[in-house]
Amino acid sequence: MASAASSLATGVRAGRFPARLPAAGLAPRRRAPLVRAQDKRGEEKTAPRQGIWNALAFSGPAPERINGRLAMVGFVSALAVEAARGDGLLAQVGNGAGLAWFAYTAVVLSAASLAPLLQGQSAEDRSDGFMTADAELWNGRLAMLGLVALAATEYLTGAPLVNV
Repeated sequence: MASAASSLATGVRAGRFPARLPAAGLAPRRRAPLVRAQDKRGEEKTAPRQGIWNALAFSGPAPERINGRLAMVGFVSALAVEAARGDGLLAQVGNGAGLAWFAYTAVVLSAASLAPLLQGQSAEDRSDGFMTADAELWNGRLAMLGLVALAATEYLTGAPLVNV
Protein backbone atom coordinates (compact mmCIF):
# COMPACT_ATOMS: atom_id res chain seq x y z
CA MET A 1 0.00 0.00 0.00
CA ALA A 2 2.84 2.38 0.87
CA SER A 3 4.58 1.63 -2.44
CA ALA A 4 1.42 2.55 -4.37
CA ALA A 5 1.21 5.90 -2.59
CA SER A 6 4.87 6.66 -3.21
CA SER A 7 4.60 5.72 -6.90
CA LEU A 8 1.61 8.07 -7.24
CA ALA A 9 3.58 10.89 -5.64
CA THR A 10 6.54 10.14 -7.92
CA GLY A 11 4.24 10.19 -10.96
CA VAL A 12 2.86 13.61 -10.01
CA ARG A 13 6.35 15.05 -9.53
CA ALA A 14 7.55 13.54 -12.83
CA GLY A 15 4.67 15.20 -14.71
CA ARG A 16 2.93 11.98 -15.73
CA PHE A 17 -0.25 12.80 -13.80
CA PRO A 18 -2.06 16.11 -13.53
CA ALA A 19 -1.11 18.04 -10.41
CA ARG A 20 -4.76 18.99 -9.77
CA LEU A 21 -7.49 16.44 -9.80
CA PRO A 22 -10.73 17.31 -11.65
CA ALA A 23 -12.66 17.24 -8.36
CA ALA A 24 -10.56 20.19 -7.16
CA GLY A 25 -12.56 22.40 -9.55
CA LEU A 26 -15.73 21.61 -7.59
CA ALA A 27 -14.45 23.23 -4.41
CA PRO A 28 -16.04 26.61 -3.64
CA ARG A 29 -14.05 29.56 -4.88
CA ARG A 30 -13.30 32.55 -2.75
CA ARG A 31 -14.77 35.80 -3.97
CA ALA A 32 -12.43 38.71 -4.20
CA PRO A 33 -13.59 41.46 -1.83
CA LEU A 34 -14.69 44.72 -3.39
CA VAL A 35 -12.41 47.37 -1.98
CA ARG A 36 -12.92 51.08 -2.43
CA ALA A 37 -10.42 53.70 -1.41
CA GLN A 38 -9.91 57.39 -1.90
CA ASP A 39 -6.66 58.93 -2.95
CA LYS A 40 -5.29 62.15 -1.48
CA ARG A 41 -7.38 64.28 -3.84
CA GLY A 42 -10.62 62.66 -2.66
CA GLU A 43 -11.26 60.80 -5.91
CA GLU A 44 -12.75 57.36 -5.47
CA LYS A 45 -10.89 54.40 -6.88
CA THR A 46 -12.83 51.26 -7.70
CA ALA A 47 -11.62 47.72 -7.39
CA PRO A 48 -10.45 45.97 -10.53
CA ARG A 49 -13.10 44.49 -12.77
CA GLN A 50 -14.18 40.97 -12.00
CA GLY A 51 -14.41 38.25 -14.63
CA ILE A 52 -17.64 36.90 -16.04
CA TRP A 53 -17.19 33.50 -14.38
CA ASN A 54 -16.76 35.08 -10.94
CA ALA A 55 -19.92 37.15 -11.51
CA LEU A 56 -21.88 34.07 -12.63
CA ALA A 57 -20.56 31.77 -9.89
CA PHE A 58 -23.15 30.13 -7.67
CA SER A 59 -22.35 32.52 -4.83
CA GLY A 60 -21.61 35.41 -7.18
CA PRO A 61 -23.58 38.63 -7.44
CA ALA A 62 -25.34 37.94 -10.75
CA PRO A 63 -27.43 34.72 -10.64
CA GLU A 64 -30.02 35.65 -8.03
CA ARG A 65 -30.32 39.20 -9.30
CA ILE A 66 -30.81 38.10 -12.95
CA ASN A 67 -33.29 35.35 -11.99
CA GLY A 68 -35.20 37.81 -9.81
CA ARG A 69 -35.42 40.41 -12.58
CA LEU A 70 -36.62 37.80 -15.06
CA ALA A 71 -39.16 36.51 -12.51
CA MET A 72 -40.52 40.03 -11.93
CA VAL A 73 -41.00 40.56 -15.68
CA GLY A 74 -42.45 37.05 -16.06
CA PHE A 75 -44.91 37.41 -13.20
CA VAL A 76 -46.30 40.72 -14.47
CA SER A 77 -46.40 39.40 -18.06
CA ALA A 78 -48.20 36.21 -17.03
CA LEU A 79 -50.84 38.16 -15.12
CA ALA A 80 -51.27 40.61 -18.02
CA VAL A 81 -51.78 37.82 -20.58
CA GLU A 82 -54.20 36.05 -18.22
CA ALA A 83 -56.22 39.24 -17.85
CA ALA A 84 -56.14 40.11 -21.57
CA ARG A 85 -56.66 36.72 -23.22
CA GLY A 86 -57.75 34.43 -20.42
CA ASP A 87 -54.87 32.00 -20.95
CA GLY A 88 -53.42 30.63 -17.75
CA LEU A 89 -49.71 30.31 -17.08
CA LEU A 90 -49.57 26.62 -18.00
CA ALA A 91 -51.47 27.29 -21.24
CA GLN A 92 -49.04 30.10 -22.07
CA VAL A 93 -46.07 27.81 -21.54
CA GLY A 94 -47.76 24.95 -23.39
CA ASN A 95 -48.52 26.76 -26.65
CA GLY A 96 -44.99 28.23 -26.94
CA ALA A 97 -46.21 31.48 -28.53
CA GLY A 98 -44.11 33.70 -26.26
CA LEU A 99 -40.92 31.63 -26.40
CA ALA A 100 -39.11 34.06 -28.71
CA TRP A 101 -40.05 37.04 -26.49
CA PHE A 102 -38.88 35.14 -23.42
CA ALA A 103 -35.50 34.34 -25.00
CA TYR A 104 -35.05 37.95 -26.17
CA THR A 105 -35.97 39.35 -22.75
CA ALA A 106 -33.68 36.89 -20.96
CA VAL A 107 -30.69 37.84 -23.15
CA VAL A 108 -31.29 41.60 -22.85
CA LEU A 109 -31.84 41.57 -19.07
CA SER A 110 -28.87 39.28 -18.48
CA ALA A 111 -26.56 41.48 -20.54
CA ALA A 112 -27.87 44.64 -18.87
CA SER A 113 -27.35 43.06 -15.44
CA LEU A 114 -23.84 41.80 -16.19
CA ALA A 115 -22.46 44.97 -17.81
CA PRO A 116 -22.14 47.04 -14.59
CA LEU A 117 -20.79 44.06 -12.63
CA LEU A 118 -18.05 43.46 -15.18
CA GLN A 119 -17.09 47.14 -14.97
CA GLY A 120 -16.46 46.84 -11.22
CA GLN A 121 -19.73 48.35 -9.98
CA SER A 122 -22.16 46.66 -7.63
CA ALA A 123 -25.89 47.06 -7.13
CA GLU A 124 -25.32 48.18 -3.54
CA ASP A 125 -23.21 51.12 -4.77
CA ARG A 126 -25.99 52.39 -7.04
CA SER A 127 -28.91 51.89 -4.66
CA ASP A 128 -30.32 54.69 -2.60
CA GLY A 129 -33.69 55.94 -1.50
CA PHE A 130 -36.73 53.72 -1.75
CA MET A 131 -35.49 51.03 -4.17
CA THR A 132 -32.43 49.53 -2.56
CA ALA A 133 -30.47 46.46 -3.65
CA ASP A 134 -32.06 44.49 -0.79
CA ALA A 135 -35.56 45.50 -1.89
CA GLU A 136 -34.80 44.35 -5.43
CA LEU A 137 -33.63 40.95 -4.17
CA TRP A 138 -36.75 40.52 -2.05
CA ASN A 139 -39.05 41.61 -4.91
CA GLY A 140 -37.33 39.07 -7.15
CA ARG A 141 -37.70 36.30 -4.58
CA LEU A 142 -41.39 37.10 -4.13
CA ALA A 143 -41.88 37.14 -7.92
CA MET A 144 -40.30 33.68 -8.15
CA LEU A 145 -42.70 32.43 -5.49
CA GLY A 146 -45.56 34.20 -7.30
CA LEU A 147 -44.85 32.31 -10.52
CA VAL A 148 -44.84 29.02 -8.63
CA ALA A 149 -48.11 30.00 -6.92
CA LEU A 150 -49.71 30.90 -10.27
CA ALA A 151 -48.74 27.52 -11.74
CA ALA A 152 -49.86 25.60 -8.63
CA THR A 153 -53.19 27.45 -8.46
CA GLU A 154 -53.92 26.76 -12.11
CA TYR A 155 -52.89 23.11 -11.77
CA LEU A 156 -55.00 22.51 -8.65
CA THR A 157 -58.11 24.44 -9.71
CA GLY A 158 -57.95 23.75 -13.45
CA ALA A 159 -58.58 27.43 -14.22
CA PRO A 160 -56.38 30.52 -14.47
CA LEU A 161 -56.08 32.75 -11.42
CA VAL A 162 -57.59 35.71 -13.25
CA ASN A 163 -60.92 34.49 -14.62
CA VAL A 164 -62.19 36.78 -17.38
